[in-house]
Amino acid sequence: MPVLLILSAALANAPAPDTADAPPIVVTGQPLGDLPTASAYEVSTIDAARIEQVPSGRIEDALGDVAGVQLYRRSDSRASNPSADGFTLRGLGGNAASRTLVLLDGIPQADPFFGSVPLTALNPGDIADIRVIHGGGSGAFGSGAVAGTIDMTSAGPDQRGLVSGESLVDNRGDTTVSAGVAPHLGDGFVVVSGRWDRGPGFWTTPVNERVAASAKARYESWDLALRAVTQVAPDIELQSRLAAFGDDQTLRFVGANTGMSGEDASLRLVGRGAWQFDALVYGQVRNFNSLTLSSTTYLPVDNQRDTPSTGVGGKIEVRPPVGHGQVLRLGADLRDVTGYEDEDSYTKGVISGHHREGGSNDDLGIYGEDAWTLGALQLTAGARADHWVIRDGQYQSWTLGWSPILDTHYADRSGWNGSFRGGALLHATGALDLRGSAYSGMRQPTLNELYRTYTVFPVTTAANPNLVNEQVRGFEGGVDWRPVKGLKLTVTGFDNKVDHAIANITLTATTQVRENVPAIHARGVEAGAQAQLGTLALGGSLEWVHSRMEAPGQNFDGLVPPQTPRLSLSANAAWTPRAGTTLGVTLRHVGTAYEDSLETAPLPGATTFGAYATTPLVGRFSLVLRGENLGNATVVTRNSGGTIDIGTPRTVWAGVRVGL
Repeated sequence: MPVLLILSAALANAPAPDTADAPPIVVTGQPLGDLPTASAYEVSTIDAARIEQVPSGRIEDALGDVAGVQLYRRSDSRASNPSADGFTLRGLGGNAASRTLVLLDGIPQADPFFGSVPLTALNPGDIADIRVIHGGGSGAFGSGAVAGTIDMTSAGPDQRGLVSGESLVDNRGDTTVSAGVAPHLGDGFVVVSGRWDRGPGFWTTPVNERVAASAKARYESWDLALRAVTQVAPDIELQSRLAAFGDDQTLRFVGANTGMSGEDASLRLVGRGAWQFDALVYGQVRNFNSLTLSSTTYLPVDNQRDTPSTGVGGKIEVRPPVGHGQVLRLGADLRDVTGYEDEDSYTKGVISGHHREGGSNDDLGIYGEDAWTLGALQLTAGARADHWVIRDGQYQSWTLGWSPILDTHYADRSGWNGSFRGGALLHATGALDLRGSAYSGMRQPTLNELYRTYTVFPVTTAANPNLVNEQVRGFEGGVDWRPVKGLKLTVTGFDNKVDHAIANITLTATTQVRENVPAIHARGVEAGAQAQLGTLALGGSLEWVHSRMEAPGQNFDGLVPPQTPRLSLSANAAWTPRAGTTLGVTLRHVGTAYEDSLETAPLPGATTFGAYATTPLVGRFSLVLRGENLGNATVVTRNSGGTIDIGTPRTVWAGVRVGL
């Protein structure tokens, strides 16, 4: 950060060139544009209007528009443990760590310790658009994109207006309040925003499993963010961001409280001149706590009282003006994460011991990517080399009086991984594009996977300090067809294989362990449709995938990875009969999946229906109505050790919005 501050100060004080005949400089707050051949890869885009129109108004709900994007659990962030909110794509399964690289303005959002994504830290009102890049091979984005990349861009004054705000209440008494101001200041702008969600929540425990100790999924979360963008030299802008969030929940039993909090800071210089460049640095601080109760005695069995972790990193990319129909990008990025968990173990509800586990992971990546435009044909190819380090791993335990029992330190490990991406796009006709690509990529095991054993009672999942990196290889081909104005149809076939995939493998009815499965192999088809018919907008997506674990000689060989449905689909419609008035509906279906690696604990398929409506009231105020799961479908989100959790029931929201 000091380097960027010094550089930006020097640029700001440099003599200004003669700009009498120069076009006006527009400070956008946006990143550099995509390479011309970005469409060689399958990309799904969700704009701010659509984010606003999803039934819950939450980021995870908006991402549900893209069939095949799945969280580890089927519940949203109001009723799921925040350490389990990891995304994956293309039926590659998951174990709470995100197999998808999630970025906000180029900065990784994964928790440094868990690898999950703190969804309550992502205010939907702050997002201008979301691009879901299907398939592995992260290239210039950073490592970790085994299943794909979710790339989010912040909104500025032009997208959100000077003043915005919304306040709603639902039929259970839950409330959500958000507000923001985004004034232009000098050659730039500032955005200050915040959101507060709270409520008694709903029953995640089915009626037949409730006991005196059962509790609704109470929740309270908040986030605050300050973002500033300013011109520091002709064609160069400085983007800075400070943010903080907190998330507290009660899950299943009275006293089973879980919380996560964090603070973020980043600086980014974007140069849009002949030599384009993108340089950023960032820092993340996180903490987590969770008290686990026995499902038979309802007494504490484990208290993860403190999990401090940090993530720091940076990136620099340069795009030289090579010309001749080419765009070249060269760069390097670095990410270092460190985290430790302090826990208290209990016997009959009384603290009986203490232990600590954790360590550090590093990744240094060097990449290059070139794109050529040759008439109707566009080609791209790139390579990336990652030097990874797993270091300072440890497990320590003490008696109640802090006398040492174990002090285990694991050997440091390091190495290099190479990966590539390549693709082609052919504009076959004015209405038809043909595309194909191939890629590889890698993901390090998280500190959580390596060192943290946890219990979702009665099932305990053990850590594994010997886990190795996941590595994906895949290819795909697709067609984009625009038969008439306002209509686009896409179809993509893919074949992805993740070697050494990390999964929770069942040992007994109450014990699992994280293991490197030799491979998870997924083949499938994705289809999408978008149509704009006057005042009516339609959208839909579908994914069918055949995904299997390959582990010769193991009892799970040939079975479906945990949490992986074969079929998922999403459809939505929005009618805007006049300015300020929109009526929308959303349909979602997810097929049957299994909680465990042996396919003994099914998660039945479910279909949900939601709605959205807004219309002007008076002045700048509008009425907002939202409906979630209006058919009141039972969505099983967890099936573990004979107990299940269920997702959001029928929920109706009403409130007002203001915008200037």
